[in-house]
Amino acid sequence: MENFGIGSWLQRRRPKSGSKTVLVAGDRHVSYDQLADRTLRLAHALKDRGVVKGDRVAYLGENHPAFLETLFACGTLGAVFVPLNTRLAPPEIHFQLQDCAVTVLIHSQSLSELATRGAMGTGVGRLVVVDDLVDGDSRTDSQSATGAVPLEDFEEVLASSAADPLDEPVGLDDAAMILYTSGTTGQPKGAVLTHGNITWNCFNVIVDFDFSSADIALMISPMFHVASLDMGVLPTILKGGTVVLESKFDPGRTLELIERHRATTISGVPTTYQLLCEHPHWPTADISSLNKLTCGGSAVPMRVLEAYEARGLRFSNGYGMTETAPGATTLPADRSREKAGSSGLPHFFTDIRIADLMGGVVPAGEVGEIQIKGPNVIPGYWNRPEAAAECFADGDWFRSGDMGYKDADGFLFISDRLKDMIISGGENIYPAEVEQAILELVAVSSVAVIGIPDHKWGEVPRAVVVLREDAHLSEDELREHLEGRLARYKIPKSVIFVDDLPRTASGKIRKAALRSSFSG
Repeated sequence: MENFGIGSWLQRRRPKSGSKTVLVAGDRHVSYDQLADRTLRLAHALKDRGVVKGDRVAYLGENHPAFLETLFACGTLGAVFVPLNTRLAPPEIHFQLQDCAVTVLIHSQSLSELATRGAMGTGVGRLVVVDDLVDGDSRTDSQSATGAVPLEDFEEVLASSAADPLDEPVGLDDAAMILYTSGTTGQPKGAVLTHGNITWNCFNVIVDFDFSSADIALMISPMFHVASLDMGVLPTILKGGTVVLESKFDPGRTLELIERHRATTISGVPTTYQLLCEHPHWPTADISSLNKLTCGGSAVPMRVLEAYEARGLRFSNGYGMTETAPGATTLPADRSREKAGSSGLPHFFTDIRIADLMGGVVPAGEVGEIQIKGPNVIPGYWNRPEAAAECFADGDWFRSGDMGYKDADGFLFISDRLKDMIISGGENIYPAEVEQAILELVAVSSVAVIGIPDHKWGEVPRAVVVLREDAHLSEDELREHLEGRLARYKIPKSVIFVDDLPRTASGKIRKAALRSSFSG
């Protein structure tokens, strides 16, 4: 084969696992043969509609087989897959579609309005609608408000296409996905993940978490997040395992699905695991099949750790980011007590160093910037060469912007976030983006957004606002202004009005001082 990217995986897997179930979605079971056939049909359909190598194809929807069919079809053609966060507001969707010049948008029926509003004026040539019903036999007609943009039904598109083999030349250095991540300037950047980045990340996962073809991965986190897709779904498929797709997270249903499907692995954020162990069915649920619990986003609270230990389970906590595809470190489950609070050791094919402000490597125990190197690290950002240049030191060490240290055994500990990012229920919130939206209000003179502790979500955003002289603005008015401009999880849960903000001599807002004063 000439295709060495992820688009070839299903064709390479067919002789080994053809009749085995690869996906379960509701009552629907999809074999490797069926997924490979449907992927080829979609690849032909996209090709017939003008999609060529390098073109961008976006997907907007919850966990669904069509998400993976689109991903692998793009990989088959050498096109670039762009997964969109379903929780974004229309202007945010619009920006991402326009920024990377998406040619085809595939979206779920339930998100038709968001897709239509987001795509308007972007140059998107086609919208393809996916039926949300994965375990029923009824279908609902879709309607489009996109004017001249053709609207097609996903199943009809596949049915009208051939499943003939396709073997486009695709290399490991070719772009496979663009995932948008907000920066400190507030403007989202498209991180370009190559086929090699994704493949090597999967190798890291398979080695460090001991994935096997017998694994049954229950996906309760959305696949548009790189952690869910690249740390759970793709390694499982690469090894020939089974993935159970769940479109929404519900703790009671999750416990029932673990028992029904004998799931071996789940992944999530601390909030996910907290909600599971606090559910009334937790003491009686049969979770004996589980052998891998992976967690990221922040440290697991001790009370949650103890609840799972009481059931004979331990976590593999980890650290990473979109730019590392996303795994950088993992804490082995058998060291979770001994190294409590640590994010673990570097993944097998990844290196970590701690550097000072001058770029020099610091000794164990000393805090510095966490820098990462490996074949899982992205080459750069879509149409942002200056951003890529700023993010690399010594050529190939990615500057995470996070502060931490290594102990004498090489285990990483995160001490602070240089970029002030807030992690709320596993969602990344960049204060600069929220601050820019708030500053659109004429009444606001200056603003700083900080994260404050939250029992359920880990952190939630709080806005500290200075109003212009003689101006009036209520908390409700501020939040109402942000509705529709930002995803709801980014909207501050509380607002504090102050006379002034603490600043450095150069005029920069002192976020640490704000957190000290207003995070209680």
